[in-house]
Amino acid sequence: MRARLLAAITGVALFAAALPSAHAQAWPSRGLRIVVPFAPGGSTDIFARLVGDRLATALGQPVVIDNRPGAGGNIGADAVAKSPADGYTLLMATTGVMAINNAMYKSLSYDAEKDLKPVIYIASITNVLIVPADSPFKTVGDVVAAAKAGPGKVSFASSGSGSSTHMSAELFRLMTGTDLLHIPYKGSGQALPDVISGRVSMMFENMPGAVAHIKSGKVRVLGVTGSQRTPALPDVKTVAESGVPGYESLSWSGIAVPVATPPEVVARLNREINAILASPDMRQKLAEQGAEAVGGTPESFSEHIARERQKWSKVVREAAIVVN
Repeated sequence: MRARLLAAITGVALFAAALPSAHAQAWPSRGLRIVVPFAPGGSTDIFARLVGDRLATALGQPVVIDNRPGAGGNIGADAVAKSPADGYTLLMATTGVMAINNAMYKSLSYDAEKDLKPVIYIASITNVLIVPADSPFKTVGDVVAAAKAGPGKVSFASSGSGSSTHMSAELFRLMTGTDLLHIPYKGSGQALPDVISGRVSMMFENMPGAVAHIKSGKVRVLGVTGSQRTPALPDVKTVAESGVPGYESLSWSGIAVPVATPPEVVARLNREINAILASPDMRQKLAEQGAEAVGGTPESFSEHIARERQKWSKVVREAAIVVN
């Protein structure tokens, strides 16, 4: 009797121990949500939809894009950081959310370094300096000259404080010794119409959000922010080539999840999205938008974020940017 009782207890213990593994193997058993911390229309939103469509096919579950704009991406990031760590809520982790806002905002309700776990680096993007089609600015030098002649009179739009579209302009301002007026929006989709109409002087927009407007002639492109020219616009000089030597500002995005998300779920997401990024179709779609597919391990994405956090924290300090 005692032997049978011991065997029964052991069996129950073994069954209980196996439950987490069985649960993990069942993932995903329902749809996923990718939170985009900006309004529809910008590069972050474009990438989320490209990845989301293909991830849904790979996982056999629907993937919904949930736009949560506001506060430079902090509203969406906070929502993900405080979501259940079960692998069903993902964040489009951007330069601002992961590497800038920690230095710029006096107080945050989440800590990107402690509360969010990097999963995969999706794409690197060059930004483009664009002006309205009828703008008097024909070159980067024209912008610098006008800004020095009329401090605070040349305005620039951004997709939100702390976004790469904002910080690209701040880096430009510091390196050219100019005074520019920042007009923040809740996303590029809202900012671009005001640039096109001329209500704002210029914008350092992510290439994916700007390329269609450039090709249609609605805006004029003056320079790209990478260290090299982009294949999408091979005739457009870099800002560095145009009189601001050493200038470089790249935007990027990836996927992050709540920090306690099971490692096996993180590994599965990383594996599936790496496969998506390796496909010729996806690489071409990104290239058409002026973006480069990256991929890699969660660890390599974490290392990239750490380097970017150091770089942009320095810019925030030197530009004395503080948001309450």
